Order: sequence, then C-alpha cells, then structure tokens
Amino acid sequence: MNTDKIIAESIAKDYAPKENSKIVALKKLDNKAKLPATIFTYSFGIVSSLVLGTGMSLAMQVIGSGLAGMVLGIVIGIIGIIGCSINYPIYKKMLEKGKAKYAYEIVELARQISEQ
Repeated sequence: MNTDKIIAESIAKDYAPKENSKIVALKKLDNKAKLPATIFTYSFGIVSSLVLGTGMSLAMQVIGSGLAGMVLGIVIGIIGIIGCSINYPIYKKMLEKGKAKYAYEIVELARQISEQ
C-alpha cells in the first residue's frame, strides 16, 4: 500500500472543484443550524468561568480584603457556578431549535442527494 499516494489524493481532493453543489449546500445548512448554539455556548462558558474565577479570587482575598470582599466573592462565585452549570442545557435547547428550524430543508436536500 502506497501511503504517499493516498495522502496526495486526499489533499488534492480538498482543492478540486466540487462536483455536487447539493452536498455543499447540505453542509452549509447543517453549519447554519449548529453555529449559533456553538458560538453562544463558547462565549457564555468563557464569561461564566471568568465570573467564577473572579469570585474565587475575591473569596480567597487574592484581590480585595475584608469580610465584605469575601462575602461578595462567594456570591459572585455562586453566580459563575450557576452559569457554568446551565451552559450545556442552554446549548442543547438552542441546538434543538436550530435543527428544528432547518430540519425540513436538510431532510429534503438529503433525500434529493440520496435519490440521485
């Protein structure tokens, strides 16, 4: 088995013009359904993690000092934990809505491709 030939063919396939535009349209629709949920999830997760870290830093008195800073840090940390905890369920709901929005078009296009 010539692995160099296989690798060369797979790279060339990426640069070859696409023959079937329906496949490309199907992939675009799939991305259109999934991308908003993914972008929101990453953004919300990063912000929630930063809020949690800020709360931890305040609670451990790395930044700030005194009892008020510690209590504020605990409250902010709990808000961050809640944000991190609800991130995945929100993602699932948003993904479900995105898939439902484009389901008919994707199924019809996939049916057309499979019947060819």
